[in-house]
Amino acid sequence: MLISFVIPCYRSEKTLSGVVDTIQKTISTRPGFEAEIILVNDCSPDGTFEVIKELTEKYDNIVGVDIAKNSGQACAIMAGLKQSRGDLVATCDDDGQTPIETVFDFYDKMQEGYDVVCAQYGERGKRSLFRRLGSWANDSMIKFCLDKPDDINTSVYFLAKRFIVDEMIRYENAYPHIGGLLLRTTHNIGNVDLTQKNRASGSSGYTLKKLFSLWINGLTTFSIKPLRAAVFFGGIMAFVGFVAIIVLIVGKFVNADIALGWTSIVATNILVGGIILIVLGVIGEYIGRIYLCLNQTPQYVIRDVIDKRDDK
Repeated sequence: MLISFVIPCYRSEKTLSGVVDTIQKTISTRPGFEAEIILVNDCSPDGTFEVIKELTEKYDNIVGVDIAKNSGQACAIMAGLKQSRGDLVATCDDDGQTPIETVFDFYDKMQEGYDVVCAQYGERGKRSLFRRLGSWANDSMIKFCLDKPDDINTSVYFLAKRFIVDEMIRYENAYPHIGGLLLRTTHNIGNVDLTQKNRASGSSGYTLKKLFSLWINGLTTFSIKPLRAAVFFGGIMAFVGFVAIIVLIVGKFVNADIALGWTSIVATNILVGGIILIVLGVIGEYIGRIYLCLNQTPQYVIRDVIDKRDDK
C-alpha cells in the first residue's frame, strides 16, 4: 500500500530534512507499505527549495513542487494533493512539530471504518497567546459555519482515503479551506489523541493577516450562515427600533414636557450605521469572491516539478 505524504514548505530549510528522515524511517517499520513524499515549496524566501532539490537527489520517492507565488498553506496542500498517487494520503507540517511517526496509529484507527482520521491535540508545543486565540477562533468558525459535529476534530495532520482526496481536488476556486473540504465530503472522521512537539527551529510563518485570511476563508467559502446572521441581526435592530419608537411616543403623551435630546438619536444612528456597514461588508466579501472565481483566479501557479517516480 502506498501512502502519499503532502508537506507544504515555507521557511523550513533547517527542519525539512528531519521531517523527511522521520517519514522514511517510520514507513520502513511496517512491511507492505511504501511512501511517496510531495514537498511543496510555497515560494519560500530562504533556501527551502534548494533543500528540496537535494532531497529529491537523495531519495527516489520524493516529488518537489515549486510554486511561483506565495499562495498560503491551504493552496500549497491542494497543489500537493493533486500530485499524490497514494492509496492513502497524509498531510503534515514542515517544522517538526507534527508527530508524523504516529501515521500508523492513524491507519489502525482508520480500520475501524473511518474515511478520514485527524489529529486531536490535547497538549500542544509552545505556542504564543496570539496563535492560541487564532486556533480558537478558527475552531469556533468551523463549528458555526461548517456544521462540524462536536465529537470530531479536523486538523492539518490527517490521513485520508483516496476517494476523499479525489473529491477535494475537484475544488478549483481560489479560496480552499482544508477543514471545509473534508467536512463537505464526509462526516465519517475519526480522531487520534496526540501531543504536538515543540518547533525544531524558527518561528511560525502565520501573521495576523494570514490567520485572519484563513478565518475568512472558512467563514465564507462553504457557508451562507454569515448572510443569515446579518439578516438576523438586522431583524433584531428593526425590532429594537420599533420598541424604542413606541416607548418615545408613549412617553411624549404621558409627559409633554419631555425634551427629546439629540444624544439618543446620534447613539442610535451610530449603532444602526455600524450594523449596516458590517452587513454590507459581509455581502461585499461574498460578491468579491464570486468575482474572483468568475475571473478564474488560480489557487496557485507551479513554476517547476521535480518528479522521478516514472523513472523507477
